[in-house]
Amino acid sequence: MEKFDIVMLSTADWDNPFWTNKQHVARELARRGHRVFYINSLGLRQPSFNRSDMKRIAARLKSFFSRPRQVEENVIVWSPIVIPLQRFSLVRRINRLSLGLMIRLLTRCHGFRSPVLWTYNPLTLRLLDVSRYRFLIYHCVDEIKAQPDMPVLILEESEKRLVEESDVVFVTAPKLFETRQRWNDKTWFFPNVADYRHFSRANEPSTPVSPVVARLDRPVIGFVGAISGYKVDFPLLEHLALSRPDYQIVLVGKIGEGDPYTDIRRLEALPNVHFPGPAAYADLPGILKGFDVAILPSLLNEYTANMFPMKFFEYLAAGKPVVATRLEALSEFQEMVFMAGGEEDFVRQVDRALKENSDERIEARQRLAREYTYESRTSSMLDLVRHEMTEKEGSQ
Repeated sequence: MEKFDIVMLSTADWDNPFWTNKQHVARELARRGHRVFYINSLGLRQPSFNRSDMKRIAARLKSFFSRPRQVEENVIVWSPIVIPLQRFSLVRRINRLSLGLMIRLLTRCHGFRSPVLWTYNPLTLRLLDVSRYRFLIYHCVDEIKAQPDMPVLILEESEKRLVEESDVVFVTAPKLFETRQRWNDKTWFFPNVADYRHFSRANEPSTPVSPVVARLDRPVIGFVGAISGYKVDFPLLEHLALSRPDYQIVLVGKIGEGDPYTDIRRLEALPNVHFPGPAAYADLPGILKGFDVAILPSLLNEYTANMFPMKFFEYLAAGKPVVATRLEALSEFQEMVFMAGGEEDFVRQVDRALKENSDERIEARQRLAREYTYESRTSSMLDLVRHEMTEKEGSQ
């Protein structure tokens, strides 16, 4: 099969320790022989003057003077700079000209010819002349406009045009499919998946329990991911901690990712709630091994209504019972998740999950997770891309 070159316009930096769809997809494409020119996040949210944003800007300025670097076989990473004031037409023109020129020069230097554009950025049409690319794929993984401090009107208008002009659109949640499919009938639903081989190590005898959780009394109720005010239901967690003071609740991840207004002070004050901070990807199986129950305490809002939590299949691959708030995207997997409607019910479902952890249930969870891997999903997506590419090029 043809191994076409890919320019991937990401919304996540390659070196971010919390890997998302973007890095995993790039790696899987590269494993199959496609060369990927991975462009780090250009920034959608207007930067503020908090420490996190200032550190990120400083790092980006430093990386701008570095050449693209090969991070893995067939994966080249580049960190461009764009002027963040996208609401001004002059700024948009400058960004479009400079970014497009640099991508063309750099990809040609690395031997890329007639690349496909695989984008996660809803502002793509404002940033690039997509007609220069052989094929346009938009991979929509979130309702980005529902994140804090986003330019909602610009995103709405830009994303609608991008969906309409894309040759193929992939979405990761049922709600995203419902809305994007109205704009382009070549829209396909592929839920988030997991690196099964990595996370299933949590159920192997040779994997030690991470010190992050080994020091805690049992039972341990755990969460891994971005601890952000627009995603996580902090009052629900507070209710769980107060209702079950003998349960140790550990929240592993970066606090305030994408939301500088995140406030965890009430939870920090509770003796049975623990924030050990971010963890390296390699350490996650050992952390999950120490969980008795894995939780998805998601707020129910516009953002989470359009989200399929990446952690769901990662938790199942680790064999862990999962308790979640009533996310629409998980409704088809109700037999494999304890769905909770409200704070009291969340406590009850955690109690239930602690009692239903037989070897048979562990195997059932892992069996389902084996069906939802990056390998299987990427194969299906590439089959669609090749079919649509052949159709497009045959009609020209």
